Amino acid sequence: MSQIDTFEKMLASGQDNDMLRFTLGNAYFAAKNYALAAEHFAKAVEHNKEYSAAWKMLGRSHASLEQYTDALAAFDDGMAVANSNGDKQTVKEITVFRKRVVKQLESD
Repeated sequence: MSQIDTFEKMLASGQDNDMLRFTLGNAYFAAKNYALAAEHFAKAVEHNKEYSAAWKMLGRSHASLEQYTDALAAFDDGMAVANSNGDKQTVKEITVFRKRVVKQLESD
């Protein structure tokens, strides 16, 4: 049974929380299934609006799907959360990913 299968089984059994959704999102992102990754990261931030890493990965998933406006919105929300939480590393990472999205939007 794959990691994704294991976590999907947990979700199907009624376990649903921000950490499970984040973990599933990461597994789908690693498998390059960005649409499902985005779905699970979105659920993670629904469960916990203060989950800056989930916001970052939601933005990355949208960017990978070339949904640049959605990516920018997720990065902006994530940046606000990370700043309010004092999560400096996530702020730095989001800044880098956000700049790439802005550059892409400017070139379109």
